[in-house]
Amino acid sequence: MPPTQVVSDDELEAIHLASLRVLAEIGIDFLHTDSRTMLAAAGARVDGNRVRFDADMIGEYLAHIPSEFTLHGRLPERNLQIGGNWVTFAAVASAPNYVGLDGQRRTGDRAGYQDFLKLGQMLNSVHTFAGYPVEPVDLHASIRHLEAGYDAHTMTDKSFHIYSLGQQRNLDGIEMARLSRGVDHETFEREPSLTSIINASSPLRYDHPMLEGIIQMSARNQVIIVTPFTLAGAMAPITLAGALVQQNAEALAGLVFTQVVRKGAPAVYGGFTSNVDMRSGAPAFGTPEYAKAALVGGQLARRYNLPYRSSAVSASNAVDAQAGYETTWALWGAIMGGANFVMHGAGWMEGGLHASYEKMVIDADLLHMVGQFLKPLDLSDDALGVDAIAGVGPAGHFFGEAHTQARYMTEFYGPMVSDWRNWETWTEAGSPNASTRANALARDIIEQYEPPPMDDAIRAELRDFVDRRVNEGGVETDF
Repeated sequence: MPPTQVVSDDELEAIHLASLRVLAEIGIDFLHTDSRTMLAAAGARVDGNRVRFDADMIGEYLAHIPSEFTLHGRLPERNLQIGGNWVTFAAVASAPNYVGLDGQRRTGDRAGYQDFLKLGQMLNSVHTFAGYPVEPVDLHASIRHLEAGYDAHTMTDKSFHIYSLGQQRNLDGIEMARLSRGVDHETFEREPSLTSIINASSPLRYDHPMLEGIIQMSARNQVIIVTPFTLAGAMAPITLAGALVQQNAEALAGLVFTQVVRKGAPAVYGGFTSNVDMRSGAPAFGTPEYAKAALVGGQLARRYNLPYRSSAVSASNAVDAQAGYETTWALWGAIMGGANFVMHGAGWMEGGLHASYEKMVIDADLLHMVGQFLKPLDLSDDALGVDAIAGVGPAGHFFGEAHTQARYMTEFYGPMVSDWRNWETWTEAGSPNASTRANALARDIIEQYEPPPMDDAIRAELRDFVDRRVNEGGVETDF
C-alpha cells in the first residue's frame, strides 16, 4: 500500500532543515573517545564531548547506507528483505516482566523467556526476534547474553539481536551468530545476520555502550537500527514538530556514525516519538500523537532513501479493548508510515513493562490481517466477478459457498463456537472471549512446539563457546 503523507514536501523540508541546524549549531554529545576521534577525522567539528556536523557531511555519509538489504536467518528460508516495499514484524522485546498463562505477573526468568521463544518460533506472523521477549533476569548479567543467546540460536531459526551493552557482549554475540549459521568470517561479514537497536540518550546524547555497539556491529557489516526515544513533554519539545526535529537530528547523527565506521554497512532509520501522560509523566502509546509521529517518521526516512523502523505498542495493563485499539492505532501509523521493520509487533503490554503470551497470539493474528491487507488486489477477470454479480457461474454468491462465514469462525475460534450465531452454544462453552481463547491457543502452541533442526556439530561448537566464555566469567557487569 502507498504510504500516507501527512505533511507536505515543504513542511517535511522544514523539519529536515531545522534538524540540520540543530546538528550544525547545537550538536550532539558523543560519550566515547574513539567515536569522537573517528568523527573528527571524517570532518565533524569536535569540542569536548560535543560533536557538530555540517550539512554536506550528513548528506555524503547517508548516501552510503543501502536502501534495501537481506537480513539472514539461521536457515536460508528465514532470510528477510529489509527496506523497499517489504515489511518485517518482530516479537516484543526487552520487557522486564511477563504475565504467565496462569494470569500471574512475574519478573522475567529463563523459563518464561524460553516459552516466548517457542511461541515466536511457531507463529508465522513473527518474522524475527529483535531482543529478548522478556529479560531472563535469573541469569546473571555477566553471562546472560551467552545463555540467552544460546537459547535463541538453538530454539529458533529466525534472526536474532544483540544488546549493545559493552564491547565484549557485542563480540560474543557476533561470534555466536556466526557459529549458529555455520559460516566463515568472510561469509558472515558479507551476509548481515544480526540487528542491534541503538537508542540516543535523548536529548542530544549518545552514551559509550551504544557507540561501542555501532563500532563493533557496523565494522562487521551487521545491522544497526538507530532509534531516538523522544517523548514530547519529557526529553523532547512538547510540540510534535519540535519532537520530530529532535528525533531526526539524533537519528541522522547516529546513522552518519555507522558509515564513518564502515561505508555501506546496513542501517535503519528508527522512530519512537510519542507523548507522555501529562498527569503522570509516563510514556503514552497508541495515541494520535504517536501515529502522527510514525507517519512523519516514514516520510523522513523515505526522504533519505533509508529503511524505516517503527513499533506496535500499547500502554494497557490488561489484554482488553484498550490494548487492542492502542496496538491497532500504533500499527496503523507504522504500516501507513511505510515501516519496513516493526518492533514489538506481538506481545507488548504496559508501555513495555511486561510481555504477554495471550497478547502475542492476538497480535500475531492482527499482523496476519495486516499482511493480507497489504497484498495487492487481484484484478483478473475471475476476480472482477461480473458473472458472479449477475448471479451466474460457480461463484454465484458473494462468499463462494453457503457456509464460508461459519467455516471461518470454526477454524479460528474452534469447535466451542462452531455455530457462531448460537448464543446458547457460546455460553455453554463458558462464554470464551479473545483473552481466554488466546490463552488456550498459546498453551496449545507452546505444547506443540518442536525445535527447528540444527546440525549436531554446530550445536556442540556453539555450546562449547558458551561454556568457555561462562567459565571465563563472561563480562564485567560494570559498563
